[in-house]
Amino acid sequence: MIDLHVHSTFSDGTLTPTQLVEHAMENHLTAFALTDHDTVDGLGEAFQAAEDKPIKVISGIEFSTEYNGQDIHIVGLDFDWHDTSFCQELDHFRNARFERNRKMAEKLADCGFPITIEALQEMFGDAVLTRAHFARFLYEKGCIPSMNDAFFHYIGNDGPCFVPREKVTPAMAVHLIHKLDGIAVLAHPMQYHLSDSQLKELIRTLKPEGLNGIEAMYSRHSVSQENRVRRLAQVMGLAVSGGSDFHGSNIPGIDLGVGRGNLRIPDTTFENLRKHRDRQY
Repeated sequence: MIDLHVHSTFSDGTLTPTQLVEHAMENHLTAFALTDHDTVDGLGEAFQAAEDKPIKVISGIEFSTEYNGQDIHIVGLDFDWHDTSFCQELDHFRNARFERNRKMAEKLADCGFPITIEALQEMFGDAVLTRAHFARFLYEKGCIPSMNDAFFHYIGNDGPCFVPREKVTPAMAVHLIHKLDGIAVLAHPMQYHLSDSQLKELIRTLKPEGLNGIEAMYSRHSVSQENRVRRLAQVMGLAVSGGSDFHGSNIPGIDLGVGRGNLRIPDTTFENLRKHRDRQY
């Protein structure tokens, strides 16, 4: 079994890349992709930790993008993460995220919370800050009863302290992954609450840019939702991907490789994604 959607402490996970390699072996995985948000900074450690071990690390990333006012995530797999132009593009993504985070911290401070960008960086080090870090900071400081409370009352999409990021489209992310000979996957499509026709329209905009797959096997997908995505993949000519979206203790109840206990992603999933990619080039 494998897992093609995993996060580390370099974004909003709670295990280091080295700990992920160890945990993946404990869970009897043969491979996993480290797909931190808008960064590849953890990949070097992950590859080094897996050296001479019976597990394969796949280069990965998860881009946060916006489409018709909806937050859409694109996972990139098996690409040249050392490419100079790619690193420059990531700097642009990170700068946009930093500016968004600064404004969100200011809004939360105006609501009376003891939060600053500097305080977040002191608590979380060099991690790419996401809203999960804001939620954990407020929870650890005793400002809110749970992390979910932060999203529900303050930093959710409709919250008073939410700040949208500079617009980066899914097509831009897919195109960037395609330029690096990578595999581009539409992540957790059922989380967007789009109709079949809306999902098909989104896929039609992304296929010319190089979209290869869609995430059907996913921790939060029911059996009917997984089957729905599989049918959509077949109709739209996409390969099927799968991942736990493991974040460690930041999202309790979801484990690496097995999700909520019944997730199974066979090795052939990655092989089929690579075949789909190779047909495009």
